[in-house]
Amino acid sequence: MEIGRSYETSNDCSELTSYLSKCNSCRVESGLFVVYEKPNFMGQQTLVRRGEYPDNQRLMGTSVSDCIRSSRTVPMHRGPFRMRIYEKENFGGQMHELMDDCDNMEDRFRMSECQSCNVTDGHWLMFEQPNYRGKMLYLRPGEYRNLRETGMSNMTRFSSIRRITDSC
Repeated sequence: MEIGRSYETSNDCSELTSYLSKCNSCRVESGLFVVYEKPNFMGQQTLVRRGEYPDNQRLMGTSVSDCIRSSRTVPMHRGPFRMRIYEKENFGGQMHELMDDCDNMEDRFRMSECQSCNVTDGHWLMFEQPNYRGKMLYLRPGEYRNLRETGMSNMTRFSSIRRITDSC
């Protein structure tokens, strides 16, 4: 087995190819990271925790990308979690506030679309399918006026939401 170059980081890295020609695997020694298939925190995303990830194809769950292009640290949050989700862009339409996980937004809120949100406390993951399956989107505290403009333009809907906790 050929061992190539490596790069170590404990901070956000918007362009890994500045340090490596390709990043095909990773090892997380501590903390949580979100890795992305494209530069500047765009495209398919995967949450990784302590452990070894020797195969990028299995890690990212896609054959579209052949390597990890950027990564972002996920700070551990202690305290309450809170976010508001909105049916339409720019915080329009039906609104619901979440303080815990939601495995099926349509069943719980009778809300078939979620196009914007405001994360006030904690870090969250939104998934395209119920029960935290499918493609995911990492959300830090902030306003998201149009979720389709967050680098996940190929995601057509969001169906479940989970807090990022120690047991996530």
